[in-house]
Amino acid sequence: MQVILDFFRSHPAIPVFTVLIGGVAIWHVWDFRLRPLFIPKAEINAVVDELIAKYGPRAEEMAYAEEDRAWRYSDTYEQGRWRRVRRELWRRYRAREWE
Repeated sequence: MQVILDFFRSHPAIPVFTVLIGGVAIWHVWDFRLRPLFIPKAEINAVVDELIAKYGPRAEEMAYAEEDRAWRYSDTYEQGRWRRVRRELWRRYRAREWE
């Protein structure tokens, strides 16, 4: 244990960078995976219904384009939101609720 403490005393930047990288990873998980889960299901369903009504069979393609746009602009929350929309579209397609 003393060897590890001596190493960190000799190289103080390593723990700092480790904490920074861990913080960014936690933020990304929150913004991409967890925060979109708080969007009400009714809101997701409304977006899905609108996409199906407007684009028909191309609804999933349009949702993917929006997710890709969010990825390109580094908006992880919107990317997670559109990912939920696409999952609902896939669920409805598999259940044959729309073609």
